[in-house]
Amino acid sequence: MRIYEENQKLCAAYGNALLVVEAWGENSLRIRMTKEAEMDANDWALMDAPAPTNPQIRFEEIDLTEPWWYGEDRQKHAQSGTNAYLTNGKITAKLAFDGRLSFYNQDGKLLLEEYWRNRDRIDRYCVPLRVEGRELKPIVGTTDYRLVARFEAQEDERIYGMGQYQEHNLNKKGAIVELCHRNSQASVPFYLSTRGYGFLWNNPAVGTATFGTNKTEWVAESTKKLDYYITAGDTPAEIEAQYSLATGRTPMMPEYGLGFWQCKLRYRNQEELLNVVREHKRRGLPMDVIVIDFFHWTRQGDFRFEPRDWPDPAAMVKELKELGVELAVSVWPTIDEKSINFGEMADRGYLVRTDRASGFHMNWMGDTVFFDATHPGARKFVWERCKENYYDYGIRLFWLDEAEPEYGPYDFDVFRYHAGPALQCTNIYPKMYAKGFYDGLKSVGEGDVMSLVRCAWAGSQRYGVLTWSGDIHSSYRSMREQLQAGLSMGIAGIPWWTSDIGGFLGGDIKNPDFCELLVRWFAWGAFCPVFRLHGERSPFYEREQEFIDGVRQLTSGQDNEVWSFGNENYEILKEFLFIRERLRPYIRECMKDAHENGSPVMRPLFYDFPQDTACYDVEDAYMFGPDLLVAPVFEANAVTREVYLPAGAFWVEAKTGKRYEGGQTVTATASLNTIPVFTRNGKEFDIYQK
Repeated sequence: MRIYEENQKLCAAYGNALLVVEAWGENSLRIRMTKEAEMDANDWALMDAPAPTNPQIRFEEIDLTEPWWYGEDRQKHAQSGTNAYLTNGKITAKLAFDGRLSFYNQDGKLLLEEYWRNRDRIDRYCVPLRVEGRELKPIVGTTDYRLVARFEAQEDERIYGMGQYQEHNLNKKGAIVELCHRNSQASVPFYLSTRGYGFLWNNPAVGTATFGTNKTEWVAESTKKLDYYITAGDTPAEIEAQYSLATGRTPMMPEYGLGFWQCKLRYRNQEELLNVVREHKRRGLPMDVIVIDFFHWTRQGDFRFEPRDWPDPAAMVKELKELGVELAVSVWPTIDEKSINFGEMADRGYLVRTDRASGFHMNWMGDTVFFDATHPGARKFVWERCKENYYDYGIRLFWLDEAEPEYGPYDFDVFRYHAGPALQCTNIYPKMYAKGFYDGLKSVGEGDVMSLVRCAWAGSQRYGVLTWSGDIHSSYRSMREQLQAGLSMGIAGIPWWTSDIGGFLGGDIKNPDFCELLVRWFAWGAFCPVFRLHGERSPFYEREQEFIDGVRQLTSGQDNEVWSFGNENYEILKEFLFIRERLRPYIRECMKDAHENGSPVMRPLFYDFPQDTACYDVEDAYMFGPDLLVAPVFEANAVTREVYLPAGAFWVEAKTGKRYEGGQTVTATASLNTIPVFTRNGKEFDIYQK
């Protein structure tokens, strides 16, 4: 192995492999490895111009003449070796003479080290298993590789982040995580370790991450290179700030994003939607956004209103703006074979291709193909159609649905993009989908851009992505799972996040049990980054099937307005609408912090109180910004719930005004009209008006 310095990078060449370690922003490193003639040039999640630093590289000669277990012959071939070190601020990479990488903080504490089990190691790992820390194995008959990267497991380590998964545990230690997107699953492969570092798997390939007790293992099923980023810091906030600079900060949230969003499946025509907004305003209720959901078009891929049901979009938008309400419109990436745009998009190569099997990707409400969001021309084409048919009417907020994309089935080895085989790059799709609209809106002079997107990948945040958690079930279990999903997304660098209040699937507005769940979820929603009511609300209205030009029209679910769930519940929901309004100045400051410093808006307790070890065990409460501790209620018929209050502060219960010292568990008031909220160090909030 030849270890050398080149352009302030630490390099190792061995066989046909090249390993490169380089500084990548403050206290951070990027590690790449290839077996190709040239390193793949994709930066993927990372910004292509990191802030310059002054890394220090040194070499250390070491003596290898100590006797060891398989005889004197070895000593004839290796009498000395060279270890190399690259230090960038608070992080140091050690590249041992035998090729093994390890990482340390400024105090010399080991953060992370590769997992090797070869007999050629001159250390405690000298065993004949022939397991390597990093493997790029050619896929026979192709020019691609299967990648495995292995790291030593540390018993004292907890792992947080990795994006959105429908599961219970916030701490991912012991978990196997699928590195691909599905409806309600968003793979954002960055984690925060309690050992004082953050790690980004900078690879959009389909694979897995296993955080075992014996080792950590990352797998990419098809790729061209190994690529990851590691950053060190003294606090979670410092690590998140550095990571968010490397992948891009979120814009400042537009003012309309701070308030209440009204949505349902689905408003079927212009007058129905306008009547809902008029009634909201007649009742004196706040509303910032109303959403027109899917199938307001004639065919998927038309990217325009069906004129029968939406006869005058310009007049509709004008009235909404006069009422102070922003309109969001759903856009799907599916192109029906009978769409007015299908032929042109197919001819120009703007559609996702299939290597085999049927050329159609979904057959729900039409035979459709996804447009190729990795193709710059396809992104521009879709934006231009949406500009003509939506933006030019005054619509600047888009709901980018089906953004995984939701293949049926998820056979990633079948599909191929402009950027390469889906196995290698499909996880980049939602980011590029959002980029098309971000670039388009910027090109026409929009300032702070925001898009509601049903998926995200690392770096999506820089394109103004608000992710929501997909088509989740209406149950307390699902509500509880959304809390860890939102917290994990925040740690993974996606600060704008929300869920469908009440869940999407299975909620019957005539069922008292569901109405109680919805009230609990609504109360929690008032303390989420975005406050949005949505759901299909079973059962669907019974209507005869309708057709326009031979195309079946989708019906809609039951009512989903705040007055739809009974008078007593309405009064509670109404109060939380105004609680959100009273919190607006505080939320605006939280969004500014996310924009300027990369801070998650909702985050686990340990983020603000890393010295309180008990906070790492709390997975059912969180900090909403730096000064509010929120403890949602996840069970029916509750009147109280236990809440741990972090040490290092005193806490005031918003409902009762009681003061508590931190470092203890208390019993909080949790009647149906109350979500337990505690203010830090007595900061004044007018949450529950006395």
